[in-house]
Amino acid sequence: MHTIRIQTDDFDLAQEYQLLRELSSTVGAVVTFTGLVRDFEGEGSIESLSLEHYPGMTESLLEEIVGQAHKRWSLIGTTVIHRVGELLPTDQIVFVGVASQHRADAFEAAQFLMDYLKSKATFWKKVSQDGEQQWIESKDSDAAAANRWDTDSV
Repeated sequence: MHTIRIQTDDFDLAQEYQLLRELSSTVGAVVTFTGLVRDFEGEGSIESLSLEHYPGMTESLLEEIVGQAHKRWSLIGTTVIHRVGELLPTDQIVFVGVASQHRADAFEAAQFLMDYLKSKATFWKKVSQDGEQQWIESKDSDAAAANRWDTDSV
């Protein structure tokens, strides 16, 4: 079972955790990650972060990424929520939750999902700083994190 949502509204951490926990009596581990909008980018503080995506294409890509995680690890369920629109510093931006029988599968799958979300998902980010806006380029460190999964034997 998996859930993928792209939305403008915030999400409730406790509710998302509970939904994963209740998937099956065989759930022995739930690992979650919540990403927040930072209050800085580069050298300066930010006023807001705007995220855009290409509807249909982005969801399809997220389905592929989640499908890969379910093939690599023994998972009971996953949830991926990514927000779009204008967000302010400290707003929740992304949620990744993984339920499995064992913690190792849950931890590794959650890390894989976040690494792939940061480097391969089609989201475009624009930051507002000092009254100006600029697009944020992807980071080499994010690509390197995702590339390690291409060579790891799982």
